[in-house]
Amino acid sequence: MFMMSSGGLTAADMFQGKDALLSGPAGGVVGMVETAKLAGFGKVIGFDMGGTSTDVAHYDGDYERAFDTEVAGVRIRAPMMRIHTVAAGGGSILHYEAGRFRAGPDSAGANPGPAAYRRRGPLALTDANVMLGKLQPDFFPAIFGRSQNEPLDVQTVREKFTALAAEIGDGRTPEAVAEGFVTIAVENMANAIKKISVQRGYDVTEYLLNCFGGAGGQHACLVADALGMEAVLIHPFSGLLSAYGIGLSSVFASRQQALLKPLTEDSRIVMDDLIATLRKAVIEELAAQNIAEGAVAAKPVLQVRYDGTDTALPVNFAHGSIARARQDFEIAHKAQFGFVYENKPMIVESVGVEGTDTGGTARDENDSILDDAAASPSGTRQIFAEGTWRYAGIFRREALRPGHKVAGPALIIEPNQTIVVEQGWRAEITAKNHVLLRRIEKKRRQAALGTEADPVMLEVFNNLFMSIAEQMGVTLQNTAYSVNIKERLDFSCAVFDRTGALVANAPHMPVHLGSMDRSVETIIRLNSGDIHPGDVFALNAPYNGGTHLPDITVVTPVFEEERPISPLVGEMSAKPTEGGAVPPGSHSVTPPSALPGISATGGEIGQSSKILFWVASRGHHADIGGTAPGSMTPLATTVDEEGVLFDNFRIVDRGRFREKELLTLLTDHRYPARNPHQNIADLKAQIAANEKGVAELRKMVAHFGLDVVEAYMGHVQDNAAESVRRVLERLPDAAEYAYPTDTGQVIKVKITVDRQKREATVDFTGTSPVMKNNFNAPEPVARAAVLYVFRLMVEDMIPMNAGCLRPINIIIPDGCMLKPAYPAAVVAGNVETSQHVTNALLGAMGAMANAQGTMNNLTFGNKQYQYYETICSGSPAGHMNSGRGFAGTSGVHTHMTNSRLTDPEVLELRFPVLLEDFHIREGSGGKGKWSAGDGTRRTIRFLEKMECAILSSHRNRPPQGLDGGGDGEAGSTKARRKNGLVETLKACDQTVLDAGEAIIVSTPTPGGFGKA
Repeated sequence: MFMMSSGGLTAADMFQGKDALLSGPAGGVVGMVETAKLAGFGKVIGFDMGGTSTDVAHYDGDYERAFDTEVAGVRIRAPMMRIHTVAAGGGSILHYEAGRFRAGPDSAGANPGPAAYRRRGPLALTDANVMLGKLQPDFFPAIFGRSQNEPLDVQTVREKFTALAAEIGDGRTPEAVAEGFVTIAVENMANAIKKISVQRGYDVTEYLLNCFGGAGGQHACLVADALGMEAVLIHPFSGLLSAYGIGLSSVFASRQQALLKPLTEDSRIVMDDLIATLRKAVIEELAAQNIAEGAVAAKPVLQVRYDGTDTALPVNFAHGSIARARQDFEIAHKAQFGFVYENKPMIVESVGVEGTDTGGTARDENDSILDDAAASPSGTRQIFAEGTWRYAGIFRREALRPGHKVAGPALIIEPNQTIVVEQGWRAEITAKNHVLLRRIEKKRRQAALGTEADPVMLEVFNNLFMSIAEQMGVTLQNTAYSVNIKERLDFSCAVFDRTGALVANAPHMPVHLGSMDRSVETIIRLNSGDIHPGDVFALNAPYNGGTHLPDITVVTPVFEEERPISPLVGEMSAKPTEGGAVPPGSHSVTPPSALPGISATGGEIGQSSKILFWVASRGHHADIGGTAPGSMTPLATTVDEEGVLFDNFRIVDRGRFREKELLTLLTDHRYPARNPHQNIADLKAQIAANEKGVAELRKMVAHFGLDVVEAYMGHVQDNAAESVRRVLERLPDAAEYAYPTDTGQVIKVKITVDRQKREATVDFTGTSPVMKNNFNAPEPVARAAVLYVFRLMVEDMIPMNAGCLRPINIIIPDGCMLKPAYPAAVVAGNVETSQHVTNALLGAMGAMANAQGTMNNLTFGNKQYQYYETICSGSPAGHMNSGRGFAGTSGVHTHMTNSRLTDPEVLELRFPVLLEDFHIREGSGGKGKWSAGDGTRRTIRFLEKMECAILSSHRNRPPQGLDGGGDGEAGSTKARRKNGLVETLKACDQTVLDAGEAIIVSTPTPGGFGKA
């Protein structure tokens, strides 16, 4: 029998490669669940920490399987256990760079391994635990050295940490340095657990942490403390639990089939028929493995979603009740997303049947008589914990009997691992011979930190700020309506300090992130003295902090103290169904957090008016009006032709969602929004995402204190500024580049470095003036490109925040195409000119050849449908700061966009189109010593009459190579008519396609680097 990624066994002749991708970790999940059940726990977080990575998983009564999983960058559609992996393990390499500690993501592996392994390896997390005394050489296998018979090399570890402490030079001891790295690794692992629990609506404090893997026992108590968990289970086979779990697994088979029917009694017959068909197939597969039908537990599972959304949730249908299935779906939806809809149709997207052999292999571990006594240590050793040396008892696992208790600090030595019982924890050997750790002293939650920059806490806060922005992004993706935001992920979320300076952002859209702070600064400036708790603002004005009209930024202030203001005034109406029609009587039931300042109980209480921070989310709306569907018209010459302008619009006024006023703004325009209900739905999702950020920032302040959080908002920016200053030392004194465009305009840039001041000037003097086209780019767009490029040149994991631009002086002359004034059209500036500026900057630095220099913005639609996508090419070749060259990658987005293309199934389900072809054009990238990636071709056939527009570049000139590398190829856009004629469109063009006609986009390809 072979283990599958789904957590079940199958016969060798039925085993397929796709089933093996996560089969080892899946065995760990089964082991984690089954051992927790034996110990009497039903809610479990699995924590599997090995040498290079940590796997985490969640269980609350049912195994969680995903049917669409990304493994090593490849999306796989097959049932797999839902497992999240983070690059933190015993081999994670420890770095001190730019005043900051970092653990991983690179690993020392098994060879050379950590420094203690006697193979001249780097300092790794295992070495930190050796330094702290938590790994004792005489209790560790003596398998090191040339003859593989020597113990861990403590002396080398101590020397390396002593040297590192001297390099840091802030007075901390070598042991404090080691503990700092452990703290960072623990935070990384805790953040991974939050992704599979807290972000999905589960209260992790109610769960058991089931710890396994070779390095898990050293960190279990610390990870539990970081999450507020108070119970940890360590099984006798915890070092081998994946193998043990495979032994506990049952033979498993499953079948799924799409249905797309309402979850109503009218669909019962077709659902029952499909379940019967799938059940028969599952029974037959298991019967082929000699499992009788009577021994099979078959469970039907429905994948249910609300009509008009894309996020389906699994619902157990073993009971066969439609009413209960609807109720279970609402409970699951409320838990994960925080709200449910009333009177909104539920759709059964697909039906699955899972079959498991119940004649199984489950092991019953016998209970032993308890000897309720404190265990006696065999000796004591010193360990370094919480900033000081402490004596810890040494306990051999084989000497501990059921009922024995071990109070921390202590080390329990097992054959396969060391368990560290931290101060305030107690280990108990249960009747089943498990180690159960419980916190017996209340953990002090308020961290006692100063406001001076600490290298350890700098990394912790970097990660915490980033985690808040990521959680905002998850909320936005989950609650949005449009394909553009939910599927293409064309959005960004960020956290700002009280002045509006960018502190941290999730790794979303680069073109958004360097420009969002201008939107926040505009809101602060225009509303000074008139910002109240419960207010939320929206803005897309290109000359007032925005970029282009489809990108609407929603900005929320975070006040010092927030209490209920008043009950919600104004109805939060439902998101539209397909086509924008709202069912009569529909409305959404939103959680208290869905709008700022809203309380379920109501009541008005006075509040502080001191603003502490800001949060913002920017989403690209599928249509915001204008002369063409999708609001990306290639022919506009004024901004009014591009759509509706949000210029400092107060979208929520002291807790009241101004839906009526918002609808008026969207529709009272010469070229109104075509689907205003979709805009409203996505704006509500942005408001909810912001409120998630507000809540998480409040938690951070409660934990660390306001002065500390504010101080570290400054420190992370200082750290980013210093990282960029270091890059400037590697740049030439002066460099320049001219970048001609298809429109006849030229972008000129000159970069000069002042080595004494450690500053650079980026001067766009000589760039073409504003013209009567829409390639004019507001100042924040060029600023975003500069921020992106200098962040790229750092070649290190630093946050992209306002500090990156502190050493950079940007000069953009008034009246040039990078600084337009009203009413110049700007829609291509954000998507096309941003790519041109990026290419020019990287060309000036001699770092990379030209990328495709366009996003190939394709829009199509009519009154009922609107769709927008960007089409990838390849990445260019170039070289690192060290001089090491690299080749490009085929079929990927580059630079200022990283949006995802809509899945073909979703595209064809939601829109009347057929994706005929999408392939990589092999050999099309620029050649050179380092060749560029290849471009793509995409053909979409329309099933209804549609308006279609293309907004693109590099149709009459190819992207250029660098340093002798060859140029790429120019792109093309063609319309295939029903009579067989193929019409070549201009770079910026729009046309009407009838049913049966198709659009064919061949992307430009990037340049190569170096002479071949």
